[in-house]
Amino acid sequence: MTSKKRTAFRWTVRLLMWTATALTAALVVALVVYVMAKGVPHITWELLSTETSYLYDRKGILPNILNTIYIILAALVLVIPLGVGAAVYLTEYAKNKRLVAAIEYAAEILSGIPSIIYGLVGMLVFSEFLGLGSSLLAGALTLVIMNLPTIMRSTQESLKTVPQSYREGAFGLGAGKWRTIRTVVLPGCVDGVITGCILSVGRILGESAALLFTAGTANNLNGLFEAMTAPGSTLTVALYYYAKEEGEFEVAFAIAAILMVLSLLINLAATWVTRHFQRRKAL
Repeated sequence: MTSKKRTAFRWTVRLLMWTATALTAALVVALVVYVMAKGVPHITWELLSTETSYLYDRKGILPNILNTIYIILAALVLVIPLGVGAAVYLTEYAKNKRLVAAIEYAAEILSGIPSIIYGLVGMLVFSEFLGLGSSLLAGALTLVIMNLPTIMRSTQESLKTVPQSYREGAFGLGAGKWRTIRTVVLPGCVDGVITGCILSVGRILGESAALLFTAGTANNLNGLFEAMTAPGSTLTVALYYYAKEEGEFEVAFAIAAILMVLSLLINLAATWVTRHFQRRKAL
């Protein structure tokens, strides 16, 4: 290949990469602008602070906001100990490499299963077999299974970034295995663990298919413990319900705008946490 052909090839590849980058950025910006333009004008204090009442012809998403918070808290309380504990065992304790490889492969398969299948299994196992019915608790348990591979794999990768010399130094000072993990290894990779948890919140926030099967579509205003045993719709389920079942696209776009802002905040939080701990490590 001559020099002119190589130069033309390089510029062609660069042009294609720039075009792909510009198209991707344009799609994101167009989507954000469109949703915000359609949704922000319809976000009112009455919409955010009341519940829907057909008697008074009033639309409100306060129960959906609370249900979203409840289900996020319940899912995180269960999935973080399970995911981090499994990652610590596989990385620090497990000796059988074949077993570790098999579990990691299973986790990768779980992360690729469509959410609608999780919803079907969650309905059959949690709602019917365990007798939880349509409830936020059944939805939270389903989300635990969905997000377990994400937390486990992100924690594993973070644990592997801790230098082996840190562990050997702690052992040399007389620290036991668990003390070394608790005081040296986990603090050294806490940024990756927290980032994985924050990204899991984003996935929980955007889930709808699995919750339609397990949590239901009720729009009742309940306290935390009462809500966990009762059916309830999160913001994503409410968006589907208002757009598909009632044709209330103003409310649907308002919810979409709120979800988009929350997703942006979650991603910014993950980025901030990563940079914060990187700066601390550099000091």
